[in-house]
Amino acid sequence: MTEGTNMTESDAAGKDAVAAVPAGEKRPEEAEEEKRENGESKGADREPAARGAADQEEEEEVEFVHPEGGWGWLVMLAAMWCNGSVFGIQNAFGILFLSLLREFGSEHDEDLRFRTAWVGSLSMGMIFFCSPIVSVFTDILGCRVTAVGGAAVGLVGLLASSFVTSLGPMYFTYGIVFACGCSFAYQPSLVILGHYFKKRLGLVNGIVTAGSSIFTVTLPFLLSGLLDRVGLQNTMRVLSILMFILMLAGFTYRPLLPTKSPTTRTGSRCPPISQIFNINIWKSLGYRIWAFGIPAALYGYFVPYVHLMNHVEERFGKDANKEVLLMCIGITSGVGRLIFGRVADYVHGVNKVYLQVSSFFVIGLMSMMIPLCNIFGGLIGVCLLMGLFDGCFICIMAPIAFELVGAKDVSQAIGFLLGLMSVPMTVGPPIAGFLRDRLGSYDVAFYLAGIPPIIGGAVLCLIPWVEARRKRQEKEEALKKGQDVTQKMLDYEKAQGDAPGKTGEPESVL
Repeated sequence: MTEGTNMTESDAAGKDAVAAVPAGEKRPEEAEEEKRENGESKGADREPAARGAADQEEEEEVEFVHPEGGWGWLVMLAAMWCNGSVFGIQNAFGILFLSLLREFGSEHDEDLRFRTAWVGSLSMGMIFFCSPIVSVFTDILGCRVTAVGGAAVGLVGLLASSFVTSLGPMYFTYGIVFACGCSFAYQPSLVILGHYFKKRLGLVNGIVTAGSSIFTVTLPFLLSGLLDRVGLQNTMRVLSILMFILMLAGFTYRPLLPTKSPTTRTGSRCPPISQIFNINIWKSLGYRIWAFGIPAALYGYFVPYVHLMNHVEERFGKDANKEVLLMCIGITSGVGRLIFGRVADYVHGVNKVYLQVSSFFVIGLMSMMIPLCNIFGGLIGVCLLMGLFDGCFICIMAPIAFELVGAKDVSQAIGFLLGLMSVPMTVGPPIAGFLRDRLGSYDVAFYLAGIPPIIGGAVLCLIPWVEARRKRQEKEEALKKGQDVTQKMLDYEKAQGDAPGKTGEPESVL
């Protein structure tokens, strides 16, 4: 009875309240429903939807966690084989060079020596010259397709070179086809590592790049034995097996980072121009300094590696054991890649650039000290230091690129850098050879070769300062934007609070 009485009283109160509302006005519940029907809440519904889409995009960028192992270790071994086979064969061209001279003429034919040397120079130059094009293919087709296709092209080029009977076709089969295939196989091996590793990226790059040192030290002994036993053609066919294994290794490059769909607004499958030529990397001042500072340093960087053997013969005689110097550089370069690769993991952000700066300074000074070494033991010490810091320079190139432009833009960042590096690598050694022919010795050439690395290293010192300034400006802009949003919210709340007084509507209905 009591419960029924209460319900009756509440119903009566409800009816009285309805009666108390003027005829021209509506109850708050009805007004709210009408607002919903008129679409006033649609904007509010859109706002959460827009916020949800934005949040989803941010989560896609932020929530990716690198495995730091697992399948990545197999990818690391595949990339290590890539570095070893590509640069091992390139660095062993000196041994193939003598066999090519015997095959197509005489070792004492100076004109033939000049023309044959261009086969190796063209091959090495094409690997770096093609890198910007390779980066575009990597962005569009992915690391796996680009690497496997490149290894297949390299296999065809090297196999075709084994059937060549004159020097002319070697420029095309070995100098262009094989080299372009190596370029397409090499660059994805640097990019794919960033899909699996972040905290250990320096160490992993050190291990991968150490592959070229291992092959450079061991492959000459294998090639010497093969050339003596089976000849030049069959030796090239054996080297083709390395490229076939490289093609199989490329299948392990399974991408993990999310990629943007190449479909345009019109529905075409053609990729947008921004994906073909990524201008975002050039918006970074730090990257622009890096991309031009390193090539500037390389005008003298490779001079000792090309002319050191001839200098040793002139200074210490033809009986000097100059091969020991190459082994010292190769072994310590591999050790340096492992050591400095691990050290780079403990250096925060773009401060990794200071490791490259130190490598340029040391190599520049060692180049200047080569003419001052009047005993062979001193020259060995110089080569040990040069190899150690050469490994430092090479192993942290990819980690610095990831820090400057991010994982999504790193492919073209590395590609354009390698492309710019091809110019000084091709021009520097011939200039040193020209000075030697004019002056009668390599002394001035080595003194001058030490200057560009020191200047390039000094330029790279600007990068950490530039990046710190950029981050500080971004932080200030974000803080200012946050303050503007807060002020707008306060103004909006104040306007909402003043709204009932302006309209003159009663705050409550009796």
